[in-house]
Amino acid sequence: MLTRLTFFALLIAASMTTACAQTPATGSMSTPEPRDPTVALTAETQAALSPMDVLQALKDGNKRFIDGTPLERDFMKQVRETAGGQYPMAAILGCIDSRVPHEIVFDKGVGDVFSARVAGNFVNTDILGSLEFATAVAGAKVIVVLGHTECGAVKGACDHVELGNLTSTLANISPAVYAINDFEGERSSKNKDFVQAVAHENVEMTVRNMVDRSTVMRNLVQEGKLMVIGAMHDVATGEVMFMEESMITAETL
Repeated sequence: MLTRLTFFALLIAASMTTACAQTPATGSMSTPEPRDPTVALTAETQAALSPMDVLQALKDGNKRFIDGTPLERDFMKQVRETAGGQYPMAAILGCIDSRVPHEIVFDKGVGDVFSARVAGNFVNTDILGSLEFATAVAGAKVIVVLGHTECGAVKGACDHVELGNLTSTLANISPAVYAINDFEGERSSKNKDFVQAVAHENVEMTVRNMVDRSTVMRNLVQEGKLMVIGAMHDVATGEVMFMEESMITAETL
């Protein structure tokens, strides 16, 4: 009887040991480790990202920026890693404003994002061509049109400023000024609410113009390879608010 009990005890113990040994392996197979964001993107790691993955990575980076917990990066190592090619996850069209450095506010490193900047974050033929390269050729999955609070270009457009070549630059923002036609109050840069409304409208119009004016990018959106989304950066807090209600994807196009 003692021998039989000993046998069954050993059998049960062996079964429990086997089960315990198999559980971590099963878990690791179903939840692979995420990509290390401190390592430069490669063709393989870029291809594995979906537009929604990239959007989340931008959100996560901005949260780290706000919280004061940016990732530690060896930038010179990333320079060496990207010397043979670049595979950014996103392209950001923003204003030239010195308070909105794209890589910093999204906590990104060398080779992570394309950055196009012009006063008032609008699109013209040259910027559209640059973004077509960023997406169709280099594989970026998301375009962010990034406006910001207290935008000098928007204020200039609101006041119909004329100054050298800046006059034609600000004319690209004028459609957003005139689109705000149900606003009560002073329609000038003295009214912060009006400026903010124009800045927001300018971003949304740029998002739509981008897809309307570029067949290349429109096709990428239709194929589910690209997302175009607007966002506003608050220069007082550093926070970026994404306009997900008006983003353009294959589902919303």
